Amino acid sequence: MKESKKELRMLPMKELRIAESEGGGSIIEGHAAVFDSWSETLGGIFPFKEIVRKGAFNESIGKDDIRALFNHDPNYVLGRNRAGTLELVEDEIGLRVRITPPDTSWAKDIQTSIRRGDITQMSIGFIVEEDEWSTQDGMDVREIRKVKLFDVSPVTFPAYTATDVGVRAMQEYDGYKAEQRSQAEAAEQAAESAAKKAKEQEKLKNLKTKFKNI
Repeated sequence: MKESKKELRMLPMKELRIAESEGGGSIIEGHAAVFDSWSETLGGIFPFKEIVRKGAFNESIGKDDIRALFNHDPNYVLGRNRAGTLELVEDEIGLRVRITPPDTSWAKDIQTSIRRGDITQMSIGFIVEEDEWSTQDGMDVREIRKVKLFDVSPVTFPAYTATDVGVRAMQEYDGYKAEQRSQAEAAEQAAESAAKKAKEQEKLKNLKTKFKNI
């Protein structure tokens, strides 16, 4: 069994914005991922696309200890679900995120950058626990059905697979391609075996006819 590796990815998202909380403070909110929306082409020289299905985050957000970080840096914790400062919910759109940031100078700087539009994207850190590879219109595609979520992060530069690939994603991709080759080879061998058997049966039939006529 292959070891699962943490992946970083900016999935298709709706928005990232600052809103006012009922207590007068600020909230960072948005959707970190959108369901049933294809990613950009990933993988560099081994291109593929991926899509997140509804329900992929449900189990993880109900049981795991998840942080909101800045740029995936554990030194900059914006919120945590078990502390009540990070709310994660699957809605009809995708993974909705509401962060109550700390009252610190660096957190205020991040909020200012979001308000200005300097930071507009989020990325998630996760391990894929259930996925499926297939081919559509000549493109290899990956459906993500279940993940273990570690963090959601407003980011300066999102992590794309082409430049900062999740190791397990490429291992899964290699395994998928190897399985395709294996299936093709098995089908070819089965066809050759069937043809050989048919030829032998035809030869035996001819011999029986020949002996019958003697």
